[in-house]
Amino acid sequence: MHPSAHDPIAIALAEDVGSGDLTAQFFVEQRPGSARLFAKEPAIAAGVETAAEVFRRVVPTARVQVLRASGSPVAPGDSVLQIEGPLPSLLTAERVALNFLQHLSGIATLTRRFVDAVSGTHTRIMDTRKTIPGLRALEKAAVLAGGGSNHRMGLYDMVMVKDNHLATGTSLSALQESISKLKAAHPAVRVEVEADTLAQVEAFLTLSGVDVILLDNMSLAELRTAVGLSAGRIPLEASGGVTLETVAAIAATGVDFISAGALTHSAKAVDFSMELL
Repeated sequence: MHPSAHDPIAIALAEDVGSGDLTAQFFVEQRPGSARLFAKEPAIAAGVETAAEVFRRVVPTARVQVLRASGSPVAPGDSVLQIEGPLPSLLTAERVALNFLQHLSGIATLTRRFVDAVSGTHTRIMDTRKTIPGLRALEKAAVLAGGGSNHRMGLYDMVMVKDNHLATGTSLSALQESISKLKAAHPAVRVEVEADTLAQVEAFLTLSGVDVILLDNMSLAELRTAVGLSAGRIPLEASGGVTLETVAAIAATGVDFISAGALTHSAKAVDFSMELL
């Protein structure tokens, strides 16, 4: 497989520019120019460095200044990037750079709203694996820029025993044996188990080597009961149907983490634009 297959910037430029930007070459004379990328609405910027890299890929001689790093709050009119280089190249890179900037800033901005909603509690907001294929690293970086935390990156860096795994008929003793073997071979690997009922929570609390228990789609009353059962012995993560309207009440139950797929799969793009100077 070609190395660019794992490079989202290369993929984005290939699908947009193809064999060359005919419009920019036709209408714009070959002369130096400058431009800025700026916000048109309040947001938390993210993907700024990715947008800068887009311009560098299109024209390596471009002078690119990051004026506001990812994680910075921006107001309408605030510039995040300023670029100097051949005018055709600036126009060629414009849309791809803005696509990354708008999408990733949308994730950071939504994440900050979730984080602000649970302010005053000890609960941390986390993302999930519900990401656009090929953009997971960038989207999870945007979650961090918004003040959230990352869950596992993929299937390779954490064990997560979900309901479908348990549905295969795995017994509690067999699960304990598997966890013990894993911890013996890879002590640094974290193990999380998913509970759909309070009875499962009680059972999982008897296991050794469990790092987190996921409370899936539980009511507020069930979450409070689970927190009481755990009594701080094992961190608890609430997940399932989490929204901005419900997240504060979920945090108030005392859970340690709240994971929300909405951070990455439902974030609205932030309005940014490019202006020639």
